[in-house]
Amino acid sequence: MSFGHGGPHGDGRGDGGGFGAGGQSPDWNALAEENARAKRRKTVLWTAFGVIATGLVAAIVATVLVTVNKDDGTKSDAAHKSLPPTATLPSPSTSASPRFSSVAPRPVPSPSEYLNSAARDTAPLTAAGLFPGGELRLDAGTYDKGPLAATGDCASAAQGALGGVLKANGCRQLLRATYTRGGVAVTVGVAVFDSAGAAAKAKEQARGNVASLPGSGVPVFCRTTVCRSTTNAYARYVYLTVGGFRDGKAVTKADTEVFRAGDELSTYAFRQIYARGVAAASKAAASPAP
Repeated sequence: MSFGHGGPHGDGRGDGGGFGAGGQSPDWNALAEENARAKRRKTVLWTAFGVIATGLVAAIVATVLVTVNKDDGTKSDAAHKSLPPTATLPSPSTSASPRFSSVAPRPVPSPSEYLNSAARDTAPLTAAGLFPGGELRLDAGTYDKGPLAATGDCASAAQGALGGVLKANGCRQLLRATYTRGGVAVTVGVAVFDSAGAAAKAKEQARGNVASLPGSGVPVFCRTTVCRSTTNAYARYVYLTVGGFRDGKAVTKADTEVFRAGDELSTYAFRQIYARGVAAASKAAASPAP
């Protein structure tokens, strides 16, 4: 006896087996068609799912693109909005042109204009004012200032023929100062005249030398021995030097320290005179125009 799905029952046809209820045979064509319909339903479902998924992806991408484009546009608009309006931008054509005064500035006077004549050179003049301070620092080193002197009798402060030359050309005053450095002593003298012409004549005619000025620890020097002297003129002033050794030794051409000291102190006297003229010219330039 065999057992089929239907149980221990025979179908009376002697085939020894049975399937399904009631013992009937299965409809193979119907089963095949049902299986095909199931496969078609699965295919349709997957296709629909793919279409939906593709649509979602496309929608997301489109949203991102729209968002990016929108941000870019917003930023661009913001950048444009941050620019100043056209009316506030500078324009070369509207810039103001520089304006210059039509009144010419007053010319700066030359120092010599005030030093050429006594009528304009009226500032006080003293030995202490012309040779101020104590020590004097120049290129060769430091010089110690000794005695000072000023006299209206110019010939009394000169040696040799210089006294007569000064007097003949109308010397009004002779101011002196003595400087020393080591064993060298130099007296500087400044003779004052009424005009630049008179000073120029005195300079050209000068013979002899300014008398040395001892005192304040400086012994008599350059009175009875050979010394070195210089004579120059600027405006209405003649400036002179006489230099030598404090111990009375004669000066020779090899004594460069004496020559250098005389040249430096002569230049210093010129600078002091020139500074007087600069002060007068500056004062005149600062005063109101007449």
